Amino acid sequence: MAASCPALMVAAPSSGQGKTLVTAALARAHVRAGRRVRVFKCGPDFLDPMILEAASGAPVHQLDLFMVGEGACRALLHHAAGDADLILIEGVMGLFDGAPSAADLAAMFGVPVLAVIDASAMAQTFGALVHGLATWRDDLAVAAVLANRVGSERHAEMLAESTPEGCQWLGALPRDPAIGLPERHLGLVQAEEIGDLQARLDRAADLLPIDALWLPMPVTFAASEQSPIPRLLDGRTIAVARDEAFAFLYPANIALLEAMGARLAYFSPLRASALPACDAIWLPGGYPELHAAQLAANAPMLQAIRAHHEAGKPIVAECGGMLFCAESLTDGAGISHALLGILPGQAAMQPRLAALGLQALPAAGGDLRGHTFHYAQLETPLAPQAVARSPDGRAGEPVFQMGSLWASFLHGYFPSAPHAVAAMFGGQGS
Repeated sequence: MAASCPALMVAAPSSGQGKTLVTAALARAHVRAGRRVRVFKCGPDFLDPMILEAASGAPVHQLDLFMVGEGACRALLHHAAGDADLILIEGVMGLFDGAPSAADLAAMFGVPVLAVIDASAMAQTFGALVHGLATWRDDLAVAAVLANRVGSERHAEMLAESTPEGCQWLGALPRDPAIGLPERHLGLVQAEEIGDLQARLDRAADLLPIDALWLPMPVTFAASEQSPIPRLLDGRTIAVARDEAFAFLYPANIALLEAMGARLAYFSPLRASALPACDAIWLPGGYPELHAAQLAANAPMLQAIRAHHEAGKPIVAECGGMLFCAESLTDGAGISHALLGILPGQAAMQPRLAALGLQALPAAGGDLRGHTFHYAQLETPLAPQAVARSPDGRAGEPVFQMGSLWASFLHGYFPSAPHAVAAMFGGQGS
């Protein structure tokens, strides 16, 4: 049975316009108005969803026509529409940027667009931008616009006057340093590291005009049949690294492992002195380069993970998790830190972006889709066990295996290939 709910794709002409802050402010404002809000993030991203979860009080899942797939996106939206009063989807980059783009997703599911535009250095040109976004594609509805970083009431009036007819003016969010979200090399600072985040979100919601609580007409989302999830990890316990150094965890990945029967036991490589009793370890991505000295100094944990590897038990290491497995990691200041050493080679941070984009790894039962985004380089004598590919067929990230260790810069979206993921963690049929 189909489900209906008002929904908005919060998009912008480019990155840096303030989509995450506006989406978070809207989520907080609607929640405070008594509405049940579900927020999604378009495209692969770990950091923005942390902020959006803090604002809405609910987990934030990814929607992406390549990584997640049309059917799974439809199922996620259908499920959310069944118990929400509003669905907000934060776009990625500019509205039409990428393949697939935020516009592709909005058009596929009939979700109207709320355009967010940084108006700090313009006046009437604001209206021209809105007109361009609204008319570029005839299969897309730009239903509303909100101006960000506005300097004054008169400035907001000029922007409103320039807004084309047929596009709902939702008001302006003023410039205010008290609502800014700090950034670093991979994007926004992790939500748990922003001590006054809740105050910033409340302040941002307070600054939204009442017009911003406007709701569009409901969107109807058809049901999508999904294949039953095989219980290939029944009885297995997976120790999952989770702290400031390792926090890049998709909620869908966690849900899949649990649905396949795994019990997850979380631990901190920064502070714990021992592993929880486990059959496998998952070292996700994060910021080991910012905490390399503390990781290197935690000798009991290093030895526990080495012993797990020597016993032939599976370890899945993604991006930052793989850097942790190398013999050494040179941080951004040029200081080298001796780490696990279960993956031959040296890792080093680079001043420039090393890789970015969607990729897929051929695997039994279907490709493991995901993405890569890092500033690091790994030099290893190991030959790749496999190589991921971009959607257009270009060679992507290599996958390395060293005994029971599976390591790559690729961040996998586990639901795209349950059988391959189960095999990585030593499940049935591996």
